[in-house]
Amino acid sequence: MILAAGRGKRMRPLTDHKPKPLLPVDGKPLIVWHIERLAAAGIRDLVINHAHLGQQIEGALGDGSAWGVDIRYSAEGEGCALNTGGGIQRALPLLGERPFLVINADIWCNFDVRSLGLPAGALANLVMVDNPVHHPEGDFRLADGMLHEQGEPRLTFGGIGAYSPALFEACEPGAFPLAPLLREAMHDRKVLGVHHRGRWSDVGTPQRLAELERELGISSV
Repeated sequence: MILAAGRGKRMRPLTDHKPKPLLPVDGKPLIVWHIERLAAAGIRDLVINHAHLGQQIEGALGDGSAWGVDIRYSAEGEGCALNTGGGIQRALPLLGERPFLVINADIWCNFDVRSLGLPAGALANLVMVDNPVHHPEGDFRLADGMLHEQGEPRLTFGGIGAYSPALFEACEPGAFPLAPLLREAMHDRKVLGVHHRGRWSDVGTPQRLAELERELGISSV
């Protein structure tokens, strides 16, 4: 699942008339980078949620056949984004009963998703990255492959994770964040983590979008 329902307020005015996942990065929409990487990893069945200007996303990507994937959409409605937890919970009928991968549309990352598994009994396995300048305090502590809410040093959640549908089984439909579910599962020692030391960018502002474009342009020369 690719999470693409955010309003992108920090990216305004670029997102006033175009959803953030469709903003171009080095010549192609940000979300297409994800689709291409997922297709290269052998993943064919994708679910994309959307809200703000969501029909533009469906119009640009269609059924995914251009990339050799099958895309289905979980439409939340203009101005009705359900937050991360609520968006995933709404899409569960499309995701099925097995563990699934979720990626934030507004990141750029070269993590190989084929290495991210979810062992029996675990509810989530999150990709963690070094704390960026704009989030120096981090999110969770990673120790021996297990994530903890408390403790140091801390890493930042990179917006990529594998989840069991059981994480959401007690949730009611509607808007709610993902973090409280993860913290509760951490207390039960059911959230794993991996430290990605490769390239990663949170493309949350026009400045960071421009920085990523410069980096990719330099690396492609």
